[in-house]
Amino acid sequence: MVEAVQGAGVVVTGAGGGIGAALARRFAAEGARVVVNDLDGARAEAVAQEIGGVAVPGDASAVVGEARAALGGTVDVYCANAGVAFGGPDVDDLGDAKAWELSWDVNVMAHVRAAHELLPDWLERGSGRFVSTVSAAGLLTMIGAAPYSVTKHGAYAFAEYLSLTYRHRGIKVHAICPQGVRTDMLSATGSAGDLVLKPTAVEPEDVAEALFKGIAEDRFLILPHPEVAEYYRVRAADPDRWLGNMNHLQQKWEDAR
Repeated sequence: MVEAVQGAGVVVTGAGGGIGAALARRFAAEGARVVVNDLDGARAEAVAQEIGGVAVPGDASAVVGEARAALGGTVDVYCANAGVAFGGPDVDDLGDAKAWELSWDVNVMAHVRAAHELLPDWLERGSGRFVSTVSAAGLLTMIGAAPYSVTKHGAYAFAEYLSLTYRHRGIKVHAICPQGVRTDMLSATGSAGDLVLKPTAVEPEDVAEALFKGIAEDRFLILPHPEVAEYYRVRAADPDRWLGNMNHLQQKWEDAR
């Protein structure tokens, strides 16, 4: 058991399935009181009933107030997990204005709005924990998915900003950056996901386990796929080499389509 979350009031967005549901289950198993948020009310309710939590369906951007009330006035841990992805060989990554707008709103600005609501109380208390489900695409880049890759970079940058700005005032921040995870989102990535992500894909429960290990060790960066650390080092040390390798993947994907 991780003492830091026992009895804590926890909110998990996008928790009707996939990584979010796995996080909600794990927090509940560790003794937390969990609010399950999802746009799909039926899925949120199903997970909430399973774990003895409370379902607060709806837009992840507007969940903090209702979740706070459901938890008796205090949110101790906020998991900004809801996300959207667009991509594939038939998608105009650079010209789909709706994809860019929605990706920016859900993958970045929902985090900003949640933090804006949570921080005054957390700073007054001197404690709070913000968990951002980012993706390895936020450290690296995913082929065939410009809005997703760019906005996940933004989500990672915002998590870094929160940590460097508020850690001395008791705010803990964790950025989860997995590669492929066996969820509906992975299935929707099509041939690009088949090439890059599926061969090393993990289960959502593996992501939850990695987060709890990171919480116990008080680490910011959570890598369910440890090899991502080496990719990130190569990218930083030799960007041209890294870009060349990624371009080879791009060409391989194009040739297979």
